Amino acid sequence: MRLDEIFEYSNKALESEDLAREEALILAREAIQLSSYSIRAIHRGEEENAENLLEKARRVLLKAQERLAPHPKIYYSGFLQDAEKEVAEASITISLILNKPLPSPTEMSIGIAPYLNGLGEAVGEMRRHVLDLIRIDNLDRAESILETMDEIYFILNSLDYPSAITGNLKRTNDMVRGVIERTRGDLTSAISRKSLEKSLEQFLKTITES
Repeated sequence: MRLDEIFEYSNKALESEDLAREEALILAREAIQLSSYSIRAIHRGEEENAENLLEKARRVLLKAQERLAPHPKIYYSGFLQDAEKEVAEASITISLILNKPLPSPTEMSIGIAPYLNGLGEAVGEMRRHVLDLIRIDNLDRAESILETMDEIYFILNSLDYPSAITGNLKRTNDMVRGVIERTRGDLTSAISRKSLEKSLEQFLKTITES
């Protein structure tokens, strides 16, 4: 192979990879943005809008995955996995808030590590949801969500594999533990306050009747 042929071959190959990377990067960023919008919508109670935005995010992510499929080095460079994690987080958050079965990694065509990290990140969104439930005095549902958060922590904590395989899942789960502890404290305070209010109401009722 002549030097000019080596140059021509290398230039075409690198140009193709660079173009794929640039296009996929734009798509990945769009998927992340749409996922964020879908989470915001579900917290606002906009269920249909949240699911529509999530579906758009999934389609955009799929385009990015397909674009990088011929380029495994770029596919696994990190930014696509970040987008997968964000889409997983949005999917899991919406499913938990709507009390629906969680989508599997296979159903979403998302890698195990991004999915698990997305599952952990969703716990943070569940804390926000629990606080919203406390504000509307739906403590039973808040307790149920907290139980699910505990289950997620237990599952993630049980997956003892190297960070290179799990995408630093231990760091995510350390965050999960802290979120759960704060949420349990907030919910315990709300339940205690509610119990005190009921006791006071009963006391005042007794006084009034007597």
